[in-house]
Amino acid sequence: MYFALNIFLSAFLLFQVQPMIAKYILPWFGGTHAVWSTVMFFFQVLLTGGYAYASWIIAGKRRREVIHLGLLTLSIAIIVILGLLWKSPITPDSSWKPDRVADPIWQIFFLLTISIGLPYFLLSTNSPLMQAWFNRVYPHQTAYRLYALSNAGSLLGLITYPVLVEPTMSLALQGWVWSIGFIVYALVTGYGTVRSLRNPQKPSSDHSALDVPAKGELAGAKVTILWIALSATASIHLLATTSHITQEVAVIPFLWVLPLAIYLVSFILSFSGEKWYSRQVFLIILFGATILASWAMAKSESLGIPVQIGVYSLLLFAVCMVCHGELYSIRPAQQQLTKFYFLVSVGGALGGLTIIFVAPNIFRGYWELPLGVALCWVLFLVVSFIFRPKVQKRWVFVINTVILLSAMVLSSVRAFQQIRADLTSAVTINRNYYGVVRVKELGAEGWSTHRYALVHGVTIHGYQLVDPESRATPTAYFGETSGGGLAILNHPSRGQGMRVGILGLGIGTLAAYGQRGDIYRFYEINPLVIELAEGAGGYFSFLSDSQAEIEIIPGDARLSLEEELATGHPQAYDLLVLDVFSSDSIPVHLIDREAFEIYLQHINNGGILALHISNRHLDLVPVAWTLADHFNLNRVVIDDTGDGSITARSLWVLMAINPDLLASPEISSRAMVLLDYTPRIRLWTDDYSNLFQVLK
Repeated sequence: MYFALNIFLSAFLLFQVQPMIAKYILPWFGGTHAVWSTVMFFFQVLLTGGYAYASWIIAGKRRREVIHLGLLTLSIAIIVILGLLWKSPITPDSSWKPDRVADPIWQIFFLLTISIGLPYFLLSTNSPLMQAWFNRVYPHQTAYRLYALSNAGSLLGLITYPVLVEPTMSLALQGWVWSIGFIVYALVTGYGTVRSLRNPQKPSSDHSALDVPAKGELAGAKVTILWIALSATASIHLLATTSHITQEVAVIPFLWVLPLAIYLVSFILSFSGEKWYSRQVFLIILFGATILASWAMAKSESLGIPVQIGVYSLLLFAVCMVCHGELYSIRPAQQQLTKFYFLVSVGGALGGLTIIFVAPNIFRGYWELPLGVALCWVLFLVVSFIFRPKVQKRWVFVINTVILLSAMVLSSVRAFQQIRADLTSAVTINRNYYGVVRVKELGAEGWSTHRYALVHGVTIHGYQLVDPESRATPTAYFGETSGGGLAILNHPSRGQGMRVGILGLGIGTLAAYGQRGDIYRFYEINPLVIELAEGAGGYFSFLSDSQAEIEIIPGDARLSLEEELATGHPQAYDLLVLDVFSSDSIPVHLIDREAFEIYLQHINNGGILALHISNRHLDLVPVAWTLADHFNLNRVVIDDTGDGSITARSLWVLMAINPDLLASPEISSRAMVLLDYTPRIRLWTDDYSNLFQVLK
């Protein structure tokens, strides 16, 4: 019971802290989805280090367990000290906030190391260490089921965070509760370490059936390579699926939890015993999932979001079950389990390394998913031939071989087609840390609607007409009847040298409204977007054609605005536009109380805050309404239908201290009637937000 509870607690804490710390640092690095992947990779690397450390302890003398006891004591001391310095022991104060996010990966790694490094490292050692000690005490019982229990604890920690913890606790309180849980874990583990020191027991020399690998004696480099390769393939597919469905299918809050949950479920089932994995059954399931995924990729523009998510989730489950099922089937004797877990974690880290560092530098699109499927089939074919059952009918072997070869060819062809389609469907496509940016040509040449569009993931961030006579026309969500257009055209300072600040550049469409003497200052975090908006490739010219003076501030908008205040340079904007929510991936740190405190210091007494909150998945009106109430701002909601060709439907909220700014007939006649509207949500702050409350 001790080993089971200890392993379950450590696994729960491991995966409870991942979304917690990621959410905390997310505002410091632009709120981009890539932060989640970077955090996940950091923890994979730390997990590998923890497994290596556990193997080192088990293979050495008793004094190594004394070192472990010392590290547990040190971790408690660090938790206590940081608790006195920060709002909670694992949430750094604002002095650790980066000034710039030009190199976010290494900055994130540094911050995570300082805030959670040692506690997470010690948690990651626990599962293999406890299983090894379990084998000492109970040499005739299998310890591998404890690994399944560990993954069950991880799954529970993961899914309870967005459902139970995040909606009910502030981040500071979450940090304290987790830290108390860690101290309990450290004390319990310390007790087990002392018990191991006092009563060391050697594993039995009796190699019972529990100690013998399912495929016989598997010593040698061949099996070691397979352990790493199978684990790496599953990890690659996990991160590739996460990137694909959260950027190319639907940018839905916490959708990244689904792939990780599936990944953990496959571990739980595979390591709970051989009854859950059958090579023959999952050969058919994976083959069917591959065909469905090929179909979904080819029909992505016409398929609904739930269908696509379902197909890619099935494919991920099949791939992970094959990889983890085969891992379990070629597991070593229990005496080698720490080495086994270490090599499995090495594979996981290599998979993360491939997705985080290699793919963005050699791929121009999200091509890891189709290539990962092809890799899985190659590996499946190799494993099936090396570990062919001793008793197998010839016709079964022939059918299996045909299926494996066919699937390998199919997946390889599909990967090639996906890459070619990406390259041919866009006039240019590029990728960096912040995602894949495409420029697409829409409408036939010579048509009045012939235009170039900037596409990030599945969202169009603006388009510009090609016709020279119409090229300066504001398009998409920024037409003259949109909230942004109305705010500019009807501002009292119009024609008198307006100062306009815009969070989110897109292609710079709002610059089309600029007049001589105006200053339009854009804040943008993605260098690729800046290059295209400034005219790279000759697709967009709103910035260069504008009569206003154009300024572009690279980096996270909130950090830049904070720095301007800190250096004594409030901008005194007549209009401050927030155009950062239409991509569906909501940077929460730009629409909460602390952010609005910054915005209000940057607008003058006659200033307007204009929020573009068009969103397919979230209703942000309640969030904006509570913020307006908190700061005593007048507000109107503008739901513009657009014309369906040049301009698109958009939803805006205009706010101002001075009610006269929103009372012009042009604005009031288009405002939604929201009498007695009362949002039923709490005020969002840096410490609290709940995206589930505003899901449509």
